[in-house]
Formats: sequence, C-alpha cells, structure tokens
Amino acid sequence: MLVARQLNAQNQTLEGYTGGFITPTAYVVYSAKGQFFSHPAVSYHFLNADKVIGDIHTFGIAEGFANRAEVAYARSVHLTGDSASFSSLWKFPGMNVFSAKAVLVKDGQGHPLMPGLAAGVIVRTHDKFVSGALYQEIAGLQGIAVPAKSYTNEDVYVALTKTWLKPPVPLLINFGWKATNASILGIGGQSTRFSGRLFGGLGIPLPLPHGFGMVPSAGFTQEPPQVKYLGDILVGGSAHIPTTLDYAIRVTQKEHPHVTFDIGVGQVAGNIGAAPTGLPLPYPQTVPVDLQARHVVGLGLGFRY
Repeated sequence: MLVARQLNAQNQTLEGYTGGFITPTAYVVYSAKGQFFSHPAVSYHFLNADKVIGDIHTFGIAEGFANRAEVAYARSVHLTGDSASFSSLWKFPGMNVFSAKAVLVKDGQGHPLMPGLAAGVIVRTHDKFVSGALYQEIAGLQGIAVPAKSYTNEDVYVALTKTWLKPPVPLLINFGWKATNASILGIGGQSTRFSGRLFGGLGIPLPLPHGFGMVPSAGFTQEPPQVKYLGDILVGGSAHIPTTLDYAIRVTQKEHPHVTFDIGVGQVAGNIGAAPTGLPLPYPQTVPVDLQARHVVGLGLGFRY
C-alpha cells in the first residue's frame, strides 16, 4: 500500500529533522539506490500560538547519507504574542536548531518484524525564551541591568520505529527515550537539569487517489518537570508543565515522494501555575499563568529535490 522508508524519508518535524510532527523517528532522508548523498529535503512549519507564546515559523534543510545517517539545520523565527502580562517571556526573534542522526538497524533488517533503531542529537542555540527573559527580569528587580541570557540546550535520543503494512490494520509505531534540558522543544525555556523523557506516536497509513497516501497520527513527548527561573515567580516555587501532544494528518506521495503536507493540532500548555500580583488586600493575591496553548494549530510543508 505504501512504501515505508520512502513514505517517511523526506518528512520533517517542527525542528527540521525527519520524523513526525514533533518527534524523531528511526528513518533518515532517502538516498536513491547506489547513491551515497541524498537530494536535500527542505521544510517549512508554522505553529499558531499567538495568544501568549507567539507564532513560530521554522525553516529547515536536511541531507541524508546512504540511508544510514543525516544532518539537518533549522531556523526558528518567532513573532511575539498578544498577552500584555506574559508574552514578554517570548519577546525574542528565534533560535537555531542543529541535529544529526544515525540509523543503527533498518526497519525490517534481518526479520520482517524488526523495528528500525536510530540514535541522534539535537542542539538548540541562542534560546532566550522564558529562562533567558526571566534571568534579565530577576536581575532588574535587584537593580542589575543585564541582557537576556542566551542558552544552548540539547537532546540525546534513541528511537524505535516500525511500519507494518499488512492486514488487519496498517500501522506506523514510534517510541523513544531522550535525555534533555529543554522544555517544550526549547520554546518553554531551559530545564533546571538533564532528565530522561519518553516520546512516541502512532499512525495509520492509508491510500488516497492519484498516487498519494495519508497518515493520521498522534504523538507525545514528556517534558522536564521544571524550568530554570520559572519557579521564582510562581506561588509554591514550581510550574506544572504537561506532556506535549499532537494530532496530525500527513499527506504525501506513495512512491518516490517529493512533496509532504502536514496539518495538526497541538496540546502544549495551559495554566501552569499562579503568580503573585503584589497588590494589597482586598485585591486578588495571585493571577493564573495561562499560556493558552492547549489547542494550537500547526502546518508543515516538505519538499525533497
């Protein structure tokens, strides 16, 4: 019905490397038979979270090597949100995302039931979101004028992926583990420490007319429990950062795919805690810190030359 490695080869995540909408898979950019280098794959993703976090436009490019490895770069361009209270935590133009991945075992290698296994690393630079902004604001309250702090954060991950195209139900299953110090792919700031988090997803490959196929899917990625400096402004000293979820549909060509279209809804973060107002009684003593990102719309376009 669909060709597994070709179906996933050029499809890229919100951060520019190959995978689902927000999670990496054990596939890399497809290289034609007998070729070491792939044709480059480029992508554009849009995430609409303008109520507080702001809109995010991501432009990515990835290059594969002999269907065994890939490197990728993405530039995340950010437009500040509309909240007078909290959008200042995301008042920055964006960040850079570098990534590399190696396939250790190919899907189906040695046995039809064998899943693909890949390991990779993701590095985000010039990330000033949340933690960098709070560093500046807390220093300002102490009478110290400093610029927003720029962070570098990383993910190191392993992923298992299996595409099964036989009756009774075709499935695309992905599951992995990562060590990360980034909250919400760096959009949520810098975690207080490296921690192990799980991620995964499930898709159902289905045929469409005119040589196309689609994959309705759902994915998740656990988030680090705490964000640097965020607890300093919240009652109780800690934030509630929920697991990030996405529900998406991917449409692409079934054979030798060159074009991919993604559309989905993400559940990111809503009310993460309460902050003191600093007002005397009888005025409210706290105000909810609501990121209003429990239902955000995402779009993606990918093209492999």
